[in-house]
Amino acid sequence: MITVSKDFYAAVEGRRSIYAISKEQVVSDERIQEVIEHAVKHTPTSFNSQSGRVVVLLNEQSDKLWNITKETLRKIVPADQFASTEEKMNAFGSGYGTVLFFEDQDVVKGLQEQFALYADNFPVWSEQSSGMLQFVVWTALELEGFGATLQHYNPLIDDAVKKEWNIPDSWKLRAQMPFGKPAAPAGEKQFKPLDERVKVFK
Repeated sequence: MITVSKDFYAAVEGRRSIYAISKEQVVSDERIQEVIEHAVKHTPTSFNSQSGRVVVLLNEQSDKLWNITKETLRKIVPADQFASTEEKMNAFGSGYGTVLFFEDQDVVKGLQEQFALYADNFPVWSEQSSGMLQFVVWTALELEGFGATLQHYNPLIDDAVKKEWNIPDSWKLRAQMPFGKPAAPAGEKQFKPLDERVKVFK
């Protein structure tokens, strides 16, 4: 059973993009696994498909991911522009770990075959489910004292990631979430007027 002290609204508000992170341990590896497994188990999916897949890379395994990403980008980013890219990869790699989010395409295709009338919708619903899972994990990590961001270097790194960690071919990489102890707060955030974004009819 997961126990937390912060309320839901505060956790949602506290979840921000934190780019300055460190390798200092905030909670045990077992606790990280516990909260991520809880998120994977309880985040909703269309037709209860449970198509989300997660790989958690800690310590040197996370370093390996960002080195792979850096060397992949080195091949396509002009040399005179690579310094900023390398700096960014080093920043992501400076954290304690990275969560990789996948969607199992075998599950999606199975639902398309089983419910042909909704076939075109299942890839869309899969993406929506993945987004919800990413948000739940992100918020859960914030509750534990971590800072994180959401990155998308897929599909550039897909093949290398699958090879390095023996990932099944049917798992489609959707996002990468580096996390670590916050080393600096998130920047100022501007909000558009809510009356332009929400309509209520009574």
